[in-house]
Amino acid sequence: MASVISISNVNKIFRAADGLSVTALQDINLEISQGEFISFIGPSGCGKSTLLRVIADLIQASSGTVTVNGKPAAEARKNREYGFVFQNATLYDWRTVIKNVQLPLEIMKYSKEERDARAREMLKLVELQDFAEKYPYQLSGGMQQRVSIARALAFQPKILLMDEPFGALDEMTRERMNNELLSIWARLKDMTVIFVTHSIAEAVYLSSRVVVMSPRPGKISEIIDIDLPRPRGPETRDMDAFFHYTSEVRHALRGTKPVDRSGAVIRDGAIE
Repeated sequence: MASVISISNVNKIFRAADGLSVTALQDINLEISQGEFISFIGPSGCGKSTLLRVIADLIQASSGTVTVNGKPAAEARKNREYGFVFQNATLYDWRTVIKNVQLPLEIMKYSKEERDARAREMLKLVELQDFAEKYPYQLSGGMQQRVSIARALAFQPKILLMDEPFGALDEMTRERMNNELLSIWARLKDMTVIFVTHSIAEAVYLSSRVVVMSPRPGKISEIIDIDLPRPRGPETRDMDAFFHYTSEVRHALRGTKPVDRSGAVIRDGAIE
């Protein structure tokens, strides 16, 4: 399939006021196809969130190019070709749930009728249609993040960028949110998702490919295809292949070779 996102020879250097510089990203090359679910994982400070922001044109690369649907990332941002979900829900406390979801549509000058219809459709998608007139403080953390996802999808982007959206949630809520996200992704056919996480299990469970990044300066050290059956559910986490993939990602982060208890090398979710 043709790439919807193409990253070519991207480098990002941050320069401090004292004249010192920090290389956050180095020689990043990656092609992402339509409908993929890609996770970026790596140690803290490796540049995975920086890479996501470069793709979103929230910050600019120091060198190299990023194209989205065949056009520069800056043009794709102006055309609103993707939605962005941050680590925190970043909802406005004085706006109701439905008014928060409608916010990007207001900025884009949708009519009142279109805003209302689209927001209600998205709240139904994330199963919060009964909470439209509530305020954010009346919702749990997981529910607030679902509102944030609904808002990001309100203008029908084909690409969803997510920066550790479930990192602050407890483990049980996080697993439930993983299931809900996969359900949304399955219903919105052909939507491409790029997801930043620190959780190996989360990356394996959600993704079609896991992009493993090295410590700073951030490079792509390995890309692991996750060939687990879909739809995925709680039983997926009990599969031998799931264990093997999580082991493979963990060892890729360490720069070592994963082995089974028998001593056999694990690659591509299976024992060689």
